[in-house]
Amino acid sequence: MNTSQVIIDYLAAAGIRHIFGYPGDPSVEFLEAARREGMSFVLGSREGTAGLMAEAYGQLTGRPGVCLSTLGPGSTNLVNAVANAYLDRVPMLAISGQIERKREPYFTHQVVDHNRLFAPISKWTTAVQPNTVATIMRKALRIATAERPGPVHLTTAADVVGAEASDSEVRLPPMRATRTPQIFSAGAAPADPVKQLKSARRSVILAGISAVWSGATASLVRLAETLGAPVVVAPMAKGVMPEDHPFYAGTLDMACNAFIWNFLKGADLLLAVGFDAVELIKPWPLTMPTIHIDTVPNTDQIYQAATEIVGDIPGILEAIVAATGSLDRWSVAEVAAHRKKLRELYYAGRVSARLNPTDVVDAVRTLMPRDTIVSTDVGSHKLLVGQGWATYAPRGLLMTNGLSSMGFSLPAAIAAKLVHPDKQVVCFIGDGGLAMVQGELRVAASLNIDPIVVVFCDNSLNRIELKQMARQYPNWGTVIEPTDISMLARAMGCDGVDVDSVKALEAALAGPRAKDRPLVIGARIDPAQYVAQF
Repeated sequence: MNTSQVIIDYLAAAGIRHIFGYPGDPSVEFLEAARREGMSFVLGSREGTAGLMAEAYGQLTGRPGVCLSTLGPGSTNLVNAVANAYLDRVPMLAISGQIERKREPYFTHQVVDHNRLFAPISKWTTAVQPNTVATIMRKALRIATAERPGPVHLTTAADVVGAEASDSEVRLPPMRATRTPQIFSAGAAPADPVKQLKSARRSVILAGISAVWSGATASLVRLAETLGAPVVVAPMAKGVMPEDHPFYAGTLDMACNAFIWNFLKGADLLLAVGFDAVELIKPWPLTMPTIHIDTVPNTDQIYQAATEIVGDIPGILEAIVAATGSLDRWSVAEVAAHRKKLRELYYAGRVSARLNPTDVVDAVRTLMPRDTIVSTDVGSHKLLVGQGWATYAPRGLLMTNGLSSMGFSLPAAIAAKLVHPDKQVVCFIGDGGLAMVQGELRVAASLNIDPIVVVFCDNSLNRIELKQMARQYPNWGTVIEPTDISMLARAMGCDGVDVDSVKALEAALAGPRAKDRPLVIGARIDPAQYVAQF
């Protein structure tokens, strides 16, 4: 078999059935191998958006998302998506074509050094060779899925993809860890985390994305109930603690962020469970004793933890539950009062008789099923969606909060609908983000899928505009000219409607919808609420 077939066989063995990309001359043999295997290939409108689809695929499935580009500008266009996966901690295999090996050392047209280009934003980057392709694929899958997960970049030269492979045996590496916990202590004597927990009066749990990757939801719920400890979640971990659970206490660094940080400051012990500081926007402000529980040591040192328990997160949490017994530190009523105040602050700044950003989130949440999958883009609306959209299971809300690249949510919604065709998928995006990726509306229509795309239309880059206002500068360089969203949607083969009231939005959401194309809703919001929130 040729080199491309070996690569495809490894992807199939790993349970990967979708490839996202924009091919070129060096991709022909690879595409044919994928077609013969029965893979699904999704042609994005450009390499960067195809890469974002692959990232979302990784978030949804836990398997590496696969994206494909050609050489030269194809590979450089892929950079943003690979960097996004790198800082969002998502497994990915990014594959770029290259000129033939014999010409690469001296030829210049469309030739860039992929290893130098992708090394700073990848866990590993290498070139596939016919005599090592199976070994390279085993290593690539192992590295991409090892903690912390992230992207691997593979270069496939034009004279390699169709060459006969002498290394072709498919043997998957271990892709799930079974770990024996290790305890690291800053003191001379071994730490006793159970003793710390029993002596604490107001412990709080902060759960992050590693808890999602580890499948720790059930154990996290038992820990919260046993300790009587409220749980604050990091944005990309929304749903790891069901948000209708009495001990759910809000989302970090989204809307009402000062209120959430003040709540955490009231704790006398913090359990950081799978929390990755890549999601922090500002410096860590907490000083209370912290126990780090994760699959990797606390090497970032963005927050200090004198005690680290490193290993299988669910197993560690279950061991703590067994060792401490019921502590009942916080009452359900106390956490409920905190959540009530959080909800009140979330609605601050609403303008009566106008369509507010929180009205949009509320209307969609009310009318959509409990298990709806939501993707949100980057911008002011993301902070409201991140706090206000109730999420009940892990991977129910997709966002980028590591690199935080605009344009993520529409490609992510496409991937979500392909992975979960029977679930309702909603994409929240601003008019600025949509302008970057609006070609993907045509891609979604061509795939005959029906996500709902809700566009927050305020004709500005609001996050930057607010910073200009804070310095008493005029709104300059941040204005987005209005777009007729319904006309744009129709031009892209979608259904479209513009709304400027809650009633009109509810009618659009509740009315009959086609099942073979997206519905795009242009929500003309009043952005005044953003001023009060941020």
